[in-house]
Amino acid sequence: MFLSVPAAARATAATAGRRWLRSADVLLAVAGAGTAGYVAWDAEGILDRSGTYHAYEVWFGGILVVLILEATRRTLGWPLPALALVGLAYAAFGHALPELVAHRGFRAPRILTTLYLTYDGIFGAILGVSAAFVFLFVLFGVFFRELGASQFFLGLAEALVGGVRGGAAKVAIIGSSLFGMISGSTVANAGTVGTVTIPMMKRAGFSPSFAAGVESAASVASQLMPPVMGAAAFIMAEVLGVPYIRVAAAAAIPAVLYYTALFVIVDFQAAKTGMRGLPAHARPAVGDVLRRGWTAVIPVAVLVYLMAVRDYSPGLSCAWATATALALGLLGGRLTPVAAVKALAAAGRGALEVTMACACVGLIIGMVTLTGLGLKLSTLLLDLSGGSLLLLLVLTMLASLVLGTALPTTATYVVLAVLVAPAIVKMGVAPIAAHMFVFYFGVIADITPPTALCVYVASSIAGAPFQRTCWVACRLAIAGFLLPFFFVYGPELVLVGAWPRIAAAALVAALGILALASAIEGYLFRPLHVVERVLLVTATVALVQPGWLNAVAAVALAAVVLRHLAAHGRVAVPKISP
Repeated sequence: MFLSVPAAARATAATAGRRWLRSADVLLAVAGAGTAGYVAWDAEGILDRSGTYHAYEVWFGGILVVLILEATRRTLGWPLPALALVGLAYAAFGHALPELVAHRGFRAPRILTTLYLTYDGIFGAILGVSAAFVFLFVLFGVFFRELGASQFFLGLAEALVGGVRGGAAKVAIIGSSLFGMISGSTVANAGTVGTVTIPMMKRAGFSPSFAAGVESAASVASQLMPPVMGAAAFIMAEVLGVPYIRVAAAAAIPAVLYYTALFVIVDFQAAKTGMRGLPAHARPAVGDVLRRGWTAVIPVAVLVYLMAVRDYSPGLSCAWATATALALGLLGGRLTPVAAVKALAAAGRGALEVTMACACVGLIIGMVTLTGLGLKLSTLLLDLSGGSLLLLLVLTMLASLVLGTALPTTATYVVLAVLVAPAIVKMGVAPIAAHMFVFYFGVIADITPPTALCVYVASSIAGAPFQRTCWVACRLAIAGFLLPFFFVYGPELVLVGAWPRIAAAALVAALGILALASAIEGYLFRPLHVVERVLLVTATVALVQPGWLNAVAAVALAAVVLRHLAAHGRVAVPKISP
C-alpha cells in the first residue's frame, strides 16, 4: 500500500520523485510486512502463550497500529483513523470519563497486545473476510468487466426499454442494476455505466442534474443488489454466522423494490415533461445484443449455481466464476495474457480501500470489546428510545447517515453492527433485518451530502452542480430511505417466514413505495392535487407497520386511484372536489 499511494494527497512530480520519500515508503512497507508477517510466522506460539507476551511484541503491535492508521489515512482520508484514535484514547483514559461511559482504563501493553495478538483486534473476523472473500470478488468484477459485461448489460437495457417514454433514464436504471449485480461498487458503477448513460440522458432532454441524479441513485444500490454485493454483506454473513447466500437472498426483494420505485419515479417524470423514448435507429435489437454478448452471462450463472445449488463457499464459487471469465476472455480474444496481468494489478489496487478500512475498523472493534462499550451503548440507546422501536430506528438511521458521510460503507456497517444493531435485536427485531437496516443506510449515505462520492463522480461526468445533484439523487432514491423500515416491521421481506407471508409483505411494500413515488413526483395518471399527494404519503406511512393502519392506507390509496381512473373515464364513480 505504501508503495502505491503517496503520503501527500496531491504530491507534485518533484515531490514524488524525491529519493528520500521513496525510501521512507519502502521502509514503511517493509515494517508493515514484517510486523504482520510475524503473527503468521509465530501463530502457534502466540496461541500457546495466550495471555502472555514478549516485550518486543508490544513494540511490533505499536508499529503496526501506527502503520495501519497512516495507510488508512492515505487511502481513505482522516475520518476513519480519527475515529480509531478516539477509540484508543477511550481505552486508555476511560477512568477519567463520566460514569455513564467510564471504565477502569487500560495500559498501553494491554491495548496493543489485544489489538495485535488476539482475534478481537486487527486480525479478527473483519479483516479475515476481506482476505478470504472481498479480494476474490473484486478480482472477479475486474475480469468480468474485461469480458465486455458493461457493454452487454447496457446494450440489453437499451434494447428492452430504450424506446419507451423516458427511455434513456430507464436504460441507466436497468443497466446500472445489471452491472451492479457484479460490481458491488457504487463508484465503479457510476464511473463505468455513467459515461454512457449520462450523455444519453442529456441528449434525450433531461437536465444535467437529473441525469446525474438518476445514475447516482441507480449506482448506489450496486452494493444492495445480489449476487455480488458490497464488502459489508460478506462481513454481515460472518457476524450473523450464516452463509453468504442467505444474506444475498435476503437482499433480493428489497433491491428489486428499490429499482422498481426508481423506475416508476423516472416514468412519472417523463410523463409530466412529455419525454419520448430513443428512436428505433438509436437502439439495438435484443437478438443482436444477445448474439454478441451472451457469454457475459456464463460467469454469473456459474457463480449463482455453485453458491445457491451446490452450496459451495463464496470464495470457491467466486474462484471458479473468475476462472470461467478469464477462460472466456482469453478464448474469445477479449483478453490477452498481458491484459490479464494488468487486471490482477487493478484488482489489488481496487481492494486496498476495503482492506485498509477493515484493518482500521479492527482497531475500533478491539477497543469496543476490551472496554465493554458495545453493551453500554446498546443500553444507552434503549434508554434514549424509551422502549420505542420507531425512535430507536430513527436514531440508528441518523447515526448511519452521519457516519456514512465520512466513512466507507464497510466501516459504517461494522461500527454500527457492533454498537447499535444489538440494541435493535433486543427490541425483538430479527437479527438479519436489524443488520440489513444498518447496512442499507450506510449504503444510502453514499448519495447524501456533504461528501457523496458516487454523486461526485456522476455530477463530474454530467457537468452538473454537486449539491443540486445530491438532492436530486436523494429524492429519486426515496425508496431506499423507506424500505429498511418495511423489512424491520415486516421481516418477511428479508425472507423470514413462510412464502405466503413473504409474498404478502412484498406486495404491501410495493404498494407503499409506489404510492410514495407518485407523491414525490406529483403524478399518477395525471398531475396530483396536493390533497392527493398528502393521502399517498399517509398511505405509505400507514403501510409500514402491519395492523389496522393497513386499512387506513388501503382507503387512502383507493380514493386517489379511483379518482384518477374516473378522470380518465375508466370507472364510473362520483366526482370528488379537490
